[in-house]
Amino acid sequence: MSPTALFILYWALVALMGVGLVGAFVPVLPGVGLIAIAVLIWSFVTGFASTSWALTTAVVALALSLVINYLATYLGAKKVGASSWGQTGAIIGLIVGFFGLLPALPFGGPLIGILFGTMLGAFIGEFLYRKELDTKARLAASGKVSIAVVVSSLIGTLLEGLLALAAIVVFLVTTSAEVSPPGQLF
Repeated sequence: MSPTALFILYWALVALMGVGLVGAFVPVLPGVGLIAIAVLIWSFVTGFASTSWALTTAVVALALSLVINYLATYLGAKKVGASSWGQTGAIIGLIVGFFGLLPALPFGGPLIGILFGTMLGAFIGEFLYRKELDTKARLAASGKVSIAVVVSSLIGTLLEGLLALAAIVVFLVTTSAEVSPPGQLF
């Protein structure tokens, strides 16, 4: 591969990793997985020269992000006694919130929708499940679950974002010496 093509590919993959970094914070976009794919592509192109740390970091970040994201939400919800109804409601609320506010607010709407949709979905799911409680106790339990689901999900997302950033930094540090701008790009 020519130095110009290598240079362009490198920065295209870094841009793809940037999308992956955004995806680590936005639940419906690919996140750390996209970063791992970009590192893997670079590894294949360069014959795995000096990418062992970057590839290992990306794969470990991907595995950890999957585990952390699941555990953060699950443990946060379980800690406050959330039922599977509350957790299912949170997932449905996330999807409806994302797509529901997309047409109305195309730039900030999906993110706002994710937050409030998740909260409202968890609240409704838990409220429907807690039939044995009086209305005041149902409202209190449902509110507690909805806040716990959102807070624990945000903590998981923050940790996933940090893992994504670490994978990108390791990639840049270990591979940037391989790519230098050619004298003339075109």
